[in-house]
Amino acid sequence: MELYFLRHGAAAPRADWTDDDALRPLTEQGREDVARMAALLARTAPALDAIITSPYVRASQTADIVAQHLNLQDKVVPDARITPGFDEARLAKVVKQYPEAKALLLVGHEPDFSITIRELTGGRVVLKKGGMAFVDTPGISLKRGSLIWLVQPGIAGA
Repeated sequence: MELYFLRHGAAAPRADWTDDDALRPLTEQGREDVARMAALLARTAPALDAIITSPYVRASQTADIVAQHLNLQDKVVPDARITPGFDEARLAKVVKQYPEAKALLLVGHEPDFSITIRELTGGRVVLKKGGMAFVDTPGISLKRGSLIWLVQPGIAGA
């Protein structure tokens, strides 16, 4: 199974935000970075079976931008398991819901995504805001995954 991990784009600064953290939106720069990453993803043309996103506003906005670029608005699925605290166990439960899927895009948060990628591959990665990693796993077992590529937002716009 192909798993694409996309960290949400840059959001309103936490220090300046007085409302619930789940409601922090993307900044204009965050939107631009995500749009460039979405354009890159469109060029690599994976056939995504679903875009599964944290319900936090910044992640949902990120997923919506990608879905628009890929014309997959009907494939966006909010999932509370992708909120902070996401790990390999939660990933396994999410993936189990898509037994026929070949490729899933997950949109969420750090440090959870980097830790989960390390658990899947044994390699250490750090996803910057708006960064994306592609991990290939042998089926839904999620064992012995391989990091195929990691793209940070600055490279996507190059």
